[in-house]
Order: sequence, then structure tokens, then C-alpha cells
Amino acid sequence: MPEIKEIVDKSWDLQRKIEERTKHVGKGKYGRVLKMARKPSGEEYLKITQIVAIGLLLMGGLGFLIYWIFEYGADMLIGAFT
Repeated sequence: MPEIKEIVDKSWDLQRKIEERTKHVGKGKYGRVLKMARKPSGEEYLKITQIVAIGLLLMGGLGFLIYWIFEYGADMLIGAFT
């Protein structure tokens, strides 16, 4: 049983440390931003999700295009001029 008590005491100490750190979050440079922040509406959330999805697709497509050029483009370029 003493081991369980040590584990519980350690977890409470960790909890207190975490709570002490988070107490000062709203009082620093970013306090005003955090106070003004709000939960996005459904329409805003949908718009953000669409923009992020488009960005991911563009970045993935660009990465694939670069891969394809390095893998196959050089051979096609050399073949076109010989």
C-alpha cells in the first residue's frame, strides 16, 4: 500500500504544478487575445476546414509533382532532346 500512496502523492504534486503554471496564462502578453477568443460557429468551422483541406491537397500535389519530376521527368526530358 505505501507504493500506491507514493503514486497518488506524486500525481497530486504534478497536478498542482500544472494548475500553478496555467494560472498565469491569461495575464501575460496574450491575455487580451485569450479573453477575446470564442468558439467558432458551425459556418466558420466549416470554412476553416475547407481551407485547410485545400491547403493539404495543394501541398500534397506539389510534393507529388516534385517527386514525379525527379523520378520520371529527367528521363522524359532527355528522351525529348535525343
